[in-house]
This record gives sequence, C-alpha cells and structure tokens, in this order.
Amino acid sequence: MSDIPYHLFPGLDVELIPAPSRLSPSIGGGTGYFIDEETEIEATPGTGRVAQWLRATVGAATGYPLPPHSDNGNRILLRIIPELADELGGPEAYRFTADGHVVAIDGASEAGLFWGAQTFRQLLGADAFRRAPLARKPEWEVPAVTIHDAPRFRWRGLMLDVARHFMPKEGVLRHLDLMAAHKLNVFHFHLTDDQGWRVEIKRYPRLTETGSWRSRTKFGHRSSPRWEEKPHGGYYTQDDIREIVAYAAERHITVVPEIDVPGHSQAAIAAYPELGNTDVIDTSALTVWDNWGISPNVLAPTDNTLRFYEGVFEELLDLFPSEFVHVGGDECLKDQWRQSPAAQARIKELGLADEDELQAWFIRHFDTWLSARGRRLIGWDEILEGGLAEGAAVSSWRGYEGGIAAARAGHDVVMCPEQQVYLDHRQDAGEDEPVPIGYVRTLEDVYRFEPVPAQLTEEQARHVLGTQANLWTEVMEDQARVDYQAFPRLAAFAEVAWGRLPAPAERDFADFERRMAVHYRRLDALGVAYRPPAGPHPWQRRPGVPGRPIDGPPPTR
Repeated sequence: MSDIPYHLFPGLDVELIPAPSRLSPSIGGGTGYFIDEETEIEATPGTGRVAQWLRATVGAATGYPLPPHSDNGNRILLRIIPELADELGGPEAYRFTADGHVVAIDGASEAGLFWGAQTFRQLLGADAFRRAPLARKPEWEVPAVTIHDAPRFRWRGLMLDVARHFMPKEGVLRHLDLMAAHKLNVFHFHLTDDQGWRVEIKRYPRLTETGSWRSRTKFGHRSSPRWEEKPHGGYYTQDDIREIVAYAAERHITVVPEIDVPGHSQAAIAAYPELGNTDVIDTSALTVWDNWGISPNVLAPTDNTLRFYEGVFEELLDLFPSEFVHVGGDECLKDQWRQSPAAQARIKELGLADEDELQAWFIRHFDTWLSARGRRLIGWDEILEGGLAEGAAVSSWRGYEGGIAAARAGHDVVMCPEQQVYLDHRQDAGEDEPVPIGYVRTLEDVYRFEPVPAQLTEEQARHVLGTQANLWTEVMEDQARVDYQAFPRLAAFAEVAWGRLPAPAERDFADFERRMAVHYRRLDALGVAYRPPAGPHPWQRRPGVPGRPIDGPPPTR
C-alpha cells in the first residue's frame, strides 16, 4: 500500500502526537512487532547516542536490557541514511517500519533518528513513558506500520520564563524531556528580567548575589492585593548551564539564552546601580522588583553599559553554542531617557531622531558584536522600532504584524503571537481558571493556529523560521502550575509546529481529541499535572485571588 497522508485516515488505530506526515498500515492485518527480554538493538555507525537513549527510557520502562545486536532475530535496527533528507523533506526526517522481528528506524541525521525513536516510544503505549517497569507485565507490541515523517519548521520552540518564578535545574531538565517527547527542538531560556537574574556571570558576581533574589512576590496577577511575604530566588551556576545545554543537545534541542536589554533590567541595575540612569533617579536605592508589569528603570545608554554587557555576553557565548542569542528589546519604557541629560546628549552625538532610534542603536551595537563572533541576534518585535538591525531576527509576539514587517524586509522571523500561543493566558472564558488572565485560548484555538501569515508571498514566507509557544511565569509559582498552563495545549502546538496540516478551518480537531485521549495516559505516566479535559478541579480554583477582568486587556510581560 502506498503512503497515505495521516490526516486523511482518522480511523487508524495509531494515536501519535504530533501526527506523522504519511503512513502505510499493514496489509492483511499483520501483528506487527513485539519487544521482549530477547530484543536487541543494532546500532549502526552514528546511532550510538540514540541507542543509549532507548536503553535509558524504553529499557527502564520495560525492564529489558536491550543489549547490542548479536545473533537474535528480534531487533531494533537504527540507521542514518542522509538521502532521506531529499526524499522526505529535510535533515530531521525519519522512516519507521515495524515488520515481523524487526523495527527499523532510519533517520536522515541523528536528529531525525531521535524523532523516529520518540515515535517508537509512543507506539509502545503509555507505560513506555514510566521510569521503571510495573508489577504487571504488559505486552509491548508495536502495530505493523510504516511511517514517513519530517517537520514543517526548523524552529519548533518553547520559551520558559525563569526570572519571574525560578525553576530549579531538575525542573528544567524535566522540561527538556517533555519538549523532546513532543518533537520540539528550541528551548528559549528567559534568564533575566526586572524580578530576577538567573545565570552566574563570574566577572559580575553581584548579578546573582543581589540580582537573583527579591524580598517578596505578588500572589496572582497585578490586580491581586495579596503578597507572599518571603524571599524568592535562585540561579544557575555556569556548570548547571553547561549540564542543561548538554542534556538538551542529547535530545536534539538547541538552547537559546535571553538576556533582556535595555528594558526589563531592574534586577541588573539593583546589583550594579551604575548601569541605570543615575542622572534621573538614585539607582542605589533600587531593589530587585517585587511586582509584575513593566518597570520604568531601564539601562543607561552609556559606553559603560555596553562594556558591561559585552562582558556578560562573552561568558554567555562560552556557555551556549547556539547560533542565536536573544537580547529581548521589548517593552523598554523611555521616560528616563527623555529626562536624562546623558541620554539626550547621546542622541545628539549620534545624530539620532529620538529615543526609539536610541534603542535601535543599542540593539545594533550588539548585533554587530555578536555577528563578529559568529552568532546571530534575535529580539522581540520592538527591535523593529527605530530601524531593525541588519542581520537580526525577530520574535513576533504582539500579533502577526511585526513578523510580517520583518519578513517583508528580508529578516528571519519566529512567530509567537500572544493572541494565539501565550500559554500563561487562560484556557476557558469562565472564572474557574486558577488565575484567569489574558486572552482565552482553548485547546482547539491552539490547534487551529497558523504560524505563516497569509499576507506573505511564498518568497517572504521562507523567512519564517518557525514558531514558538511562550510560558511567562508571573502566575506560575511552581512546576505544577507550569504543567497546568502548558498542557494539553503544548501538545496541540507541537502538532502545529511539526506537521504540514490542512488550513486551520479544515483541521480535524475531533481526531486530535481522539488521539489526545491516549496521549493523556502518556502524560499521566510522565507525571504531568495537565489541565483536565473537563476543566479545572475545584482544588485548583483560587477564590479571592483576582486576575484581570475577563473582558479587560491581556497582561503585558
């Protein structure tokens, strides 16, 4: 039987998320492939890391050793076949075949092979996602099926804000495992903001000694009258970061760090007051911010500030090998620059028109600095204001407009509009959400999100690197709340980011829900505290913790 587009056969009993591009069911109702204590792994050249991952995950869940292949016929065959890239659509493509005594997983690259291994794990059933075998002995059967698959986008991202609420290292590693299970491959690590600095910079120790802790935290969103009256903070040592980056790389996830400048910088200014606009306010009195919203305290546009952050980025580049480095650039309130004689003198000295162009000068400096070191700058779509730095890419968050403008100007774009893929926003229109803020975005809304704006020509659309969902953690005080906001919507997002789906109105959401009924059991096995399909449990509701009005504007970051 020839390959068939997956979405045309919703009745097939293969509940994969994200759905693969094409598959062939067995002819004549074959039984497929059984894994047992005799199963071996034949790891051909270049496949050793994927074999190791299979032993660590599937081997742990089944209790089977999955030794290297010898003479046994029952085997998992791993191969890298570069020609599959042209045949199936890119370096992350894979081909999966289960037939008789052999499961063959072929990848166009090691990354493609790894995604094929993720599909294999899903096909084994929900118990394959556990860390140890259960007392009962399930039959580990994979249906007789051939799958040809490749992602639509090279950037399938998830941003985690650890500045507003710190997530310890073990939680970040777990987060990377959840990303890998959904074939997401870019982890945008939001490391700094007004409310905390989370990465060790050895030449500037006060960034973590002072900047990583705040005295208290708003409980709920900005309209809440309640406070958690205890210090909150934490940071990652440089060795922690190296471990996180290596762990991600083993799962074919790129970690893109974000150091937010020139706004969202009060934590840095509290640690080093000379970074602020000292001719406007007494920056020595500033502390790490304990509220949400946009702080008016921004970096001073001085040579001292540039040199300081060059030092920060020098250490950062040693920790993160990613092509892109995110510099924020969003929500920079410019009132202090308007009042600052030093900032106004800088505008005049550079022949700039206004404060927007001053911010563009600031961003262009780091674009040039990063480019000279073989890296690329990416920032939120505010970096378009005053002129976009040459070579910079844009994270389009304030809707589609920034991404459209950037792509038309020849700049690469990651689409992450808050109206569609901000997962901190509420999941239902009622008041039962734990903190009902922002736009209502249901599971179906996310499933019908289209990352490529219809206004772009085919040539302009090539600048859309991909898409990203964002988790801003003002109202996510712990791992369970992050899980609740992210899932199940992240599963829908992953399918949008991976698959070549029909137009939004034509997508079969009923089939997605059918597959999710199985996927919830996988999430259960992984210990994910997702939002139940029927809505929040009573214990998850928090009477007396007001969010934004249901009909009010969404929160800013």
